[in-house]
Amino acid sequence: MAKPQAKSTIWEFLQSLGKTFMLPVALLAFSGILLGVGSSLTSDAVKQSMPFLDNTVLQLLFLWMTKVGLVAFIYLPVMFAVAIPLGLAREEKGVAAFAGFVGYAALNLSINFYLTVANVIGDAAAEKAYGVKSILGISSIDTGILGAIIVGVIVAKLHARFYTYRMPDALAFFGGARFVPIITVLVLGVVGLVVPFAWPWFAAGINGIGALISHAGPFGPFLFGTGERLLLPLGLHHILVALIRFTEAGGTQLVCGNEVSGALNIFYSELACADTNGFSVSATSFLSQGKMPAFLGGLPGAALAMYHCARPENRGKIKALLVSGVVACVIGGITEPLEFLFLFVAPVLYVIHAILTGLGFMTMGLLGVTIGNTDGNLIDFLVFGVLQGTATKWYLVPVAAAIWFAIYYSVFRFAIVRFNLKTPGREIETSEAAQPAGKKAGNSGYNGEIILNALGGADNILALDNCITRLRMSVQDMSRVDDKLLKANGAIGVIKLDEHNLQVVIGPQVHLVKNQLQSLMRD
Repeated sequence: MAKPQAKSTIWEFLQSLGKTFMLPVALLAFSGILLGVGSSLTSDAVKQSMPFLDNTVLQLLFLWMTKVGLVAFIYLPVMFAVAIPLGLAREEKGVAAFAGFVGYAALNLSINFYLTVANVIGDAAAEKAYGVKSILGISSIDTGILGAIIVGVIVAKLHARFYTYRMPDALAFFGGARFVPIITVLVLGVVGLVVPFAWPWFAAGINGIGALISHAGPFGPFLFGTGERLLLPLGLHHILVALIRFTEAGGTQLVCGNEVSGALNIFYSELACADTNGFSVSATSFLSQGKMPAFLGGLPGAALAMYHCARPENRGKIKALLVSGVVACVIGGITEPLEFLFLFVAPVLYVIHAILTGLGFMTMGLLGVTIGNTDGNLIDFLVFGVLQGTATKWYLVPVAAAIWFAIYYSVFRFAIVRFNLKTPGREIETSEAAQPAGKKAGNSGYNGEIILNALGGADNILALDNCITRLRMSVQDMSRVDDKLLKANGAIGVIKLDEHNLQVVIGPQVHLVKNQLQSLMRD
């Protein structure tokens, strides 16, 4: 029994770790929009084509947007170091976040101590060999996002172990939650002494992944896009995405005299640098543009196919579901409400979707399109494509989206009809779909009492959280979870990862459902 339990624990940890990435990534996406709008509207080309924008007040506003938009790019490692323990902690989350910052600072101060004692600081050749940069004003080894993730995980483990630690009465003031940042300083201080010896091995491994992807040529973006979609149902896609976006695995390039690593980091550096002409295809091939054929064209085509294949009497009932899914996909870049409509009834269709998404990444790269950022939605298309001028080749995106629309519609309609797949609206309605009388939905639009009962009751839930579209939880007894009742009351999909870990796909309103469940559980 010990081995399955260990597997469950590792799985749950990876799930939770991927979820913690969403807080800084969400800010990064918004900051990118500020940066994109500000930088594009201060360019000479835009001012010449739209002279009314060339006035002092507006230009100062756009310059302010550009500067503020850099916040997530410049301080991203710090944000990961803070967000990971914040997301992983179940109690005293504020202390965990504070300890994350303390740990990141302690790590870099300790590295600085080693570099000073070893006479590396001040020696240009030695500093270059160690990759020394200014981190929070400290001359340290630039461990980037990976170093921040390591700090975050260590701090989260220390917090879980020591936030209830009891000190002797004479030192009781330093016990409990206050002990967490104290032990963090000591542990990360020791880790900082090890980093100068261990980091070259980490860096070599990441560089090896980057070399593998770069040598794959146009198939590199294809493998990334397909792999990211295949990992999404497991909730592990965030780890792959972070690796490509923020580390050497996504490439390294000299931008405005600075060496920048990671596809998204390169794109943002070029966006903020006045001396660059256009964006690097090698970086943007892994970014928003690759998603656009599937997100702006393919999945809406799949939704239309599912609507046309539904029973005539059911089309009115599923129209709102499909339309809301298309809007979330096209406007917000949130695809799960559509993907989970066919993932479980036709896994082969999902694999085809993943391959077609990968082909979208490869095609955009081969066509020389250069649209960056993270979401692949209509906003990214307008801000980082259209507003940046024709050099981005944004005009090719609608063409590709139209082709993907036709492919998805044809493939999905053929498969649904030929194999009688039970996509929404094709099933025969039963009384199970109705909510029990006397139960009212909350402000989320979902009935929390029914969902809680379907999950086995409050005493069956050991841990509860959410990501963008899913409830993530650990349950005591999986047999008490009623899949049919969950789906009959708004759940798009139910994913049982193992005997204790469960995900319920709700949609964009999932955070309201989680809050509703937590309130009911407290009561």
